[in-house]
Amino acid sequence: APTRLIEWAPGGRLYVAGYGQAGGNEILQLVPPLTLQLKEAQVGTEGAPAGFGGWHGHPGLGALPALGRGAGQTPVSGFCLCSLLVTSGPPDASLQLWQLAPQGSDLIQAVGTIAAADGTGQAWARLSTSASRGAQVLHGTRLSCVQLTEVESSKVLYRAGCASCALLSGLAFLDPCSLLLCGTGGQLCLADTRQPPCPLQPLAPPWLCPGLRWSLAVRGEAVGSSWHCQPLALLSSRGHLALADLRKTSEPLALVRCKVPSASPDEELLCASWAPALEGCLAVSGFDGTVHIYSSQGWHSRQGWHSRQGWHSSAAEAEPIFTHQGHLFGGPPGTAAPALVTTHSWHPQQPRTLLSADTSGALHAWHWLQP
Repeated sequence: APTRLIEWAPGGRLYVAGYGQAGGNEILQLVPPLTLQLKEAQVGTEGAPAGFGGWHGHPGLGALPALGRGAGQTPVSGFCLCSLLVTSGPPDASLQLWQLAPQGSDLIQAVGTIAAADGTGQAWARLSTSASRGAQVLHGTRLSCVQLTEVESSKVLYRAGCASCALLSGLAFLDPCSLLLCGTGGQLCLADTRQPPCPLQPLAPPWLCPGLRWSLAVRGEAVGSSWHCQPLALLSSRGHLALADLRKTSEPLALVRCKVPSASPDEELLCASWAPALEGCLAVSGFDGTVHIYSSQGWHSRQGWHSRQGWHSSAAEAEPIFTHQGHLFGGPPGTAAPALVTTHSWHPQQPRTLLSADTSGALHAWHWLQP
């Protein structure tokens, strides 16, 4: 099945999982090539042998490690035997729990489930974890109901939500106590786990294009500095890319149009992400068989948006500083359709190294050079 998720693990390993609807889907822990384990190596497309693996009936549409055992612990290096993997995917909103190599085997074994946050519906759950909160997972399907759950006991630690029933497109920890919820229409909600649960007031930035699907990209969890200083990015299904400051959402920091051929053919595959080790760099995929790298430095103009007229065609088209085109040369087996990038992920230590996957089942590791 095509890969839908790529998650880096401590110790230089990574997890991938498929999302095909028919039959079982693999979850694999891969041992990356040596070049991916070195900080300054140039990387081409290479194979990665499987270290552990397992089969599951759900498409793996979101998987994150349960970080440690107890609040405040650091991630377990190399995901040893006590480590857990949490996944979500159709046909429902429950989460699946997996244990890595139980009793010395080479299998990732299913060990339990966590009930859906709202208890109803067939939409799959979005999820997020925080390294500083231990084995806890934030999950939900709609803006109206999101919960923070302790993985081992399934105890609900916090609930948040607003009056909107819009489906979630993303969740994020801004810091250990601050949560950000994003609806598919771009609605934003902020919650604080230190405060008693109460109905949230959604922020609906007036510069959002109505009727489009929006995907959220947040920089890494704030450590040693306030998350208020970090802009968030919103990517639309037609290639609009907006940078915003949560302290003032009435006006965007920047609005551009990505250089994409057309609207995304599969809005579930929209993916935007900030580079963890490069200031102001974003990667964008989900429109075709390419991954674009953009530098947001210099995106200070609000051209393309007017407080009364909204978006218009004069929004500047951003030129990518690099485009990975390797996925253009393959497609799903047995079809003439071109490959579509399903996801991408930045290497946590190598600033210009990424992994990306497509609908043909290919997994690429690649490195781009400073122009």
